[in-house]
Amino acid sequence: MQKEPITIAGAARRLGKPERTVRTWASRYSGRRLLKPGAAGTTAWYDWHDLKTIARQLHLGEKVPATPEERDHIRALVAA
Repeated sequence: MQKEPITIAGAARRLGKPERTVRTWASRYSGRRLLKPGAAGTTAWYDWHDLKTIARQLHLGEKVPATPEERDHIRALVAA
């Protein structure tokens, strides 16, 4: 499945949520971390699709799967 690197700040803007909230989700649900090509320094990059799936599950009041791979499966089912 295609991965799209994004920072917590970028994801927060897209989701319309505070950065602190998205950072908490990424930590609590082990959001998929990525290394963006050419990125250096301390900026953490996450998979946008994984963070979006975490947000979707919470919005719907459904259980957030424990691993990024399980969340990939949910996205595949929703897209089908």
